[in-house]
Amino acid sequence: MKEFFRVFFSYIRRNTNVIICGAISLIIFIAIFNLYSLPLEPVAYAAVLTAVFIVIVDLLHFFAFYGRHKVLIKLKNSIGIPGYEFPQARDLIERDYQEIIAEIDENRLEIINKKDKSYLDMVDYYTTWAHQIKTPIAAMRLILQTQRSEVNDELLEQLFKTEQYVEMVLQYLRLDELNSDLLFKKYSLDDIVKQAVRKYSMLFIRKKIKLNYEDLNCYVITDEKWLVFVVEQILSNSLKYTSSGEISIYMDANQADTLIIEDTGIGIEAEDMARVFEKGFTGYNGRADKKSTGIGLHLCRQILKKLSHTIEIESEIGKGTMVKIGLQSKEIEFE
Repeated sequence: MKEFFRVFFSYIRRNTNVIICGAISLIIFIAIFNLYSLPLEPVAYAAVLTAVFIVIVDLLHFFAFYGRHKVLIKLKNSIGIPGYEFPQARDLIERDYQEIIAEIDENRLEIINKKDKSYLDMVDYYTTWAHQIKTPIAAMRLILQTQRSEVNDELLEQLFKTEQYVEMVLQYLRLDELNSDLLFKKYSLDDIVKQAVRKYSMLFIRKKIKLNYEDLNCYVITDEKWLVFVVEQILSNSLKYTSSGEISIYMDANQADTLIIEDTGIGIEAEDMARVFEKGFTGYNGRADKKSTGIGLHLCRQILKKLSHTIEIESEIGKGTMVKIGLQSKEIEFE
């Protein structure tokens, strides 16, 4: 009913000129009646018939207007579907508007198709590049491992970071098609976390960071590959911003199925906390470090959202950061 009255008042505003003309005509009608002292009965009879006729025509016109409004609303809701058709144009002006809209839509689709093609070409290029760059990285690792030295160990560490950035590129490119790559099973959380810890074991040793690890004794329904990637990213951040001290991995005693990764690093500025998951946001620490991409935590949140998990961060500058990964199984929609 509210929508009906909204359309009714819109109709009144649309036909304001007609209403004004009708009112002026009525005034002229009454003035002539008074000037010529015409008999009241035939004039009143003619006025009533005219009024009834005008009301009937206006009602028919209004309901046609209301019906046309409903058709256009339905068209608006399906405008993204190819092959939509406008209702029959009632006059030249409506036809002109429809032709303008059709031309704009055609140009829009052409721009979208060009952008989609450009995006797919870019994704193909960087995917190919990310796979090809792994070959020289592997070759460099073999060369550096043939003769151990302090310099070679430092180069191996930098090469490891390079490989991690390449892996981040691949995962970022796959993010849009993540749903088709997911394989949900029941996994041991200890096995998942230990994969990430083993990968970063050399960094723990080189930076002399102590690892406090408690057996998690937890099973979670998730995708192993993507959850391992998330844990790796969290560990990478902890190691990057912890120059000394320790990193602890344990289950939250107060919240079931919540994994905590806590470090004693430099922490995060309070004003940056609300934006740490934004794509490209590096914050004060990232700007000071000059190495942050602002992609890691954004990727983590997007991936965990697809996995039906959650992530929260608590931090205090100068004391460290605590990352909470909620692994509760929620209802997951499969496409």
